[in-house]
Amino acid sequence: MAVFVLALSAACFLGLGFVLQQHAAQRAPRADLLHWRLLLDLLRMPEWLLGTGFMITGLILSALALNQGEVSLVEPLLATNLIFAMALARVLTRQTLGRSGWAGVLLLALGVTAFIVAGRPTGGGAPASELRHWLVVGTVVGLTLLLISTARRLPLFEEATVLALAAGLLYGLQDALTRTTTQRLDHQGLEAVLRSWQPYAVVAAGVVGLLLVQSAFEAAPLRMSLPALTAAQPITGIACAVGFLGDRLRVTPGALAWQVAGLVAIVIGVVVIGRHPALPGTTGDVLESIGEVPGDSADDSDESDESDESDEGSEDDPPTGPSPG
Repeated sequence: MAVFVLALSAACFLGLGFVLQQHAAQRAPRADLLHWRLLLDLLRMPEWLLGTGFMITGLILSALALNQGEVSLVEPLLATNLIFAMALARVLTRQTLGRSGWAGVLLLALGVTAFIVAGRPTGGGAPASELRHWLVVGTVVGLTLLLISTARRLPLFEEATVLALAAGLLYGLQDALTRTTTQRLDHQGLEAVLRSWQPYAVVAAGVVGLLLVQSAFEAAPLRMSLPALTAAQPITGIACAVGFLGDRLRVTPGALAWQVAGLVAIVIGVVVIGRHPALPGTTGDVLESIGEVPGDSADDSDESDESDESDEGSEDDPPTGPSPG
């Protein structure tokens, strides 16, 4: 029960933090995209600092959950962060949940339940060899680099989605390595942890993932990035957990079918929620994300109307009385 409480609490703080960070990141200079100075500029924004505080709290809670439960159990629960993100965004945008919102929430909840019940994640499996460990890590890092290089050649909105996918891969890997680090800390002590490479990889993955996420938040509205991030993280985390942590899932045909169905439901639910009007992505948000402020265009329209009225006033008005003859 403690694992469920910790994981859901972590999801709550992460979801709230993502919304606040995105609201701030869209005000950052466009030239900062994928540059480290983006983080320096965001540090000056109180809203982003508050969102980062929520996110750090969520990361601490998720680390505690990972210390007590398997990655393949915690990751699906962390995917519910999108529900909490939509709850806050709903308050900000004053949008009702509606059928599509409830459908997304239901799909996500059922997907998480189906995967956990069918898979019955357990730990204690034989640890992977060093070669297999590095192969899994190298594959995730390689895919991340491929996505980043691909994103640079895409339009801005599509770039945000691909960058969020890359961040999700890193965050899933970070969760698995966090589990490794906490296990070593429990069994071998702090000195052994500091001598290993995993804690430094956790920090590196977190920092690079943060830059990717904030760049995605800056590039486009939240609905273009958060669903991809939320879907990629649990799948990657589960793959890493099974790949080198020794997590075990039931592998009977029926169990595998329900696990796949659960993961598919999670992804579909995440996408449905991500497209809900409650998430930032209105016309004003889109215009702001590409450098146009709706208020400015309105002012320009007013000025244009005034100019037109002025031009009309300068012309000779036709007589208002009946025409001669």
